Amino acid sequence: MIDGETALARCAQLIEAARRHGADAADAAARAQSSEGVSVRLGQLEEVERSESEEIALRVFVGKRSASIETSDFTPAALDDLAERAVAMARVAPEDQHAGLAPQDLLDRGTAPPLDLEDAGEPGPELLRERALAAEDAARAVEGVTNSEGGGASFGRSLFALATSEGFGRAYGATHHSLSAVVIGGQGLAMQRDYAMRTARHFADLPSPAEIGRLAGERTVARLNPEIPKGGRMPVLFDPRVGASLVGHLVGAMAGPAIASGSSFLLGREGETIFPEAIEVIEDPHCPRGLRSRPFDGEGLGCVPRKLVERGVLGGWLLDIASANKLGLTPTGHASRGGGTPGVSASNLHIPAGSVSRAELMADVAEGVLVTELAGQGVNPVTGDYSRGASGFRIVNGEIAGPIAEFTIAGNLLAMFAALRAADDLEMHRAVNVPTLRVDGMTVAGS
Repeated sequence: MIDGETALARCAQLIEAARRHGADAADAAARAQSSEGVSVRLGQLEEVERSESEEIALRVFVGKRSASIETSDFTPAALDDLAERAVAMARVAPEDQHAGLAPQDLLDRGTAPPLDLEDAGEPGPELLRERALAAEDAARAVEGVTNSEGGGASFGRSLFALATSEGFGRAYGATHHSLSAVVIGGQGLAMQRDYAMRTARHFADLPSPAEIGRLAGERTVARLNPEIPKGGRMPVLFDPRVGASLVGHLVGAMAGPAIASGSSFLLGREGETIFPEAIEVIEDPHCPRGLRSRPFDGEGLGCVPRKLVERGVLGGWLLDIASANKLGLTPTGHASRGGGTPGVSASNLHIPAGSVSRAELMADVAEGVLVTELAGQGVNPVTGDYSRGASGFRIVNGEIAGPIAEFTIAGNLLAMFAALRAADDLEMHRAVNVPTLRVDGMTVAGS
């Protein structure tokens, strides 16, 4: 895989070619990644897969017109042709008064602390196979597990480089290690399936394969013989595995493009109290070894820690250059970059732990549900209406009373946010980390 210096040289070459062909401004983003994964099933090797890819994307501006194009052909002739075609496309594109590059005074100056995103070690396929087998073996050893969909282990390395005609040029790399196990319990129509999976930048931060496997097996067996719950309005508790999705809905509604287009249920609520005072949502792009840590965003702006929600109050929007210009605001360093026009994304997020245990959080629940899995995409980003299929566990008189499945939970995100309470069981190993969350007054539809 290429290094950062080579990637930045390619970006600079593309920008120079674009300027030579008539672009007023340009930026180029290069991505490279390699990954290797091994999967096993029932103790036998199932698949060994390796992939490598390198791409570079060019965005050019001719006045207020712009165009984007990408390639994986890095020969000098191909890059020059790409630049020429991009400029030709921009000349016939419609004008956009809000698009543009980040000005020099907003560009990152290398102030981010060391992020430690790269693991020096690189496991080979045999070691990955051993990890996958150990995870699956531990899962199959749990009493009640009757079959397996397999164990998996993988390693990957990635690089992102960005250069602009305003003088920015930086790159950073990252690695990831993953372990997983998926098993089945029960027989025939009574079969249930669950999994455990962890990803980390450094292998040292992963649980052991035995722990991953044991957790997958225990989760699966706990789901056996589910009932369909009775419907009604009741408290719903979200396991940390699924509670993070509520933060995802919040962030999506805070994205500048959604605000600028008027398609967010949070429109007009900046600075309002939308959560209880005890709830905060914190973003930290500089978290060491974080899964979404980054020193700069997709347009070259620095990323800084901030509170998206502070003491229940909604903070400012998440803005790239274009959405900030549309709204007359300052960009916030949240641009994400794929192959073309930048989008908006947040980095590492978490809701801090509450002051009560999970058992205490559910102690006064006479009848409720603990959700451990969600299905479907029944969330309206404009109104905040929320309705999703779910499975999990029934809560009766403050205690877990058995598995349940095939039910729906519904509400409105604004009402859900206003009722949110958090337990103290926060663990910081995902990109979005939350403790167990409780929302009273949701509608559960079952039998």
